[in-house]
Amino acid sequence: MNKDASGLKRLIEQQLALEPLDRDLFLADPGEGEGRLFGGLVAAQSVVAAGLTVTDDRSLHSLHAYFLRPGRHGLPIRFVVDRIRDGRSFTTRRVKAHQGGEAIFNLSASFATPEDGISHQDEMPAAPPPDGLPDWEEIRAQYMGDAGGQRFDTAIEVRMCDLPDSSPEARQRNWLRVRGALPENPLIHTAMLVYASDRTLLGTAARPHDIPWNKRVAASLDHAMWIHRPVRMDDWILYAAESPVAHSARGLCFGGLFYPDGTRVASVAQEALIRRARD
Repeated sequence: MNKDASGLKRLIEQQLALEPLDRDLFLADPGEGEGRLFGGLVAAQSVVAAGLTVTDDRSLHSLHAYFLRPGRHGLPIRFVVDRIRDGRSFTTRRVKAHQGGEAIFNLSASFATPEDGISHQDEMPAAPPPDGLPDWEEIRAQYMGDAGGQRFDTAIEVRMCDLPDSSPEARQRNWLRVRGALPENPLIHTAMLVYASDRTLLGTAARPHDIPWNKRVAASLDHAMWIHRPVRMDDWILYAAESPVAHSARGLCFGGLFYPDGTRVASVAQEALIRRARD
């Protein structure tokens, strides 16, 4: 098994495999590593915790979350699920993630029963195919001065349509895909989409200000997501993002996630803290 596949396997079998401690109480392993914990991981774990309390065929259609404190590696995370409502069409859950006795993440999630109804969408933005595009990890390593160093994420592959210095606009397009096969579990596919949605997004607000990776301090503040169609993470997904406004060191970013055939699977909104790093 290669390094990339082993990273995905570890994520699925260890970090997203929550241990039930009680009816609505779960424990998760954040894994080993350096620096603060990737926020998308805690969001994905929270989605799994909420989904494990939904007993019918309802799937996640929206979430709203706040990143309260940076998570840490090597210290278990406890997820407490509050069953807000079980209605005829919608199920609502609230999840609080605690680590070291402090709340680090808060999630509100809504699950819905599939039904027929209105359907429309804007066209997917034009984008070059992913094959042959530069790898996000390699470009980041060049800017950070650590070429050949440890990968940021061995579970998700990112191919960049727009290099950091290719445009002064607060827009970017990236192709994402998991580095291997996922189990046939709709909740895991959804959790991985949530996980991937926190990749690359906040950097959109830094692009017109010439603040590269090694010159900024950034953190996600909140995260909202709407899932429009059944989630399958078997192929590339185009992540098209824009930041219409930034002020007072906070940037607002919107994103759309599209299957290769142009179908929009999800929409994302996030506010991020972005500051210039001090010398």
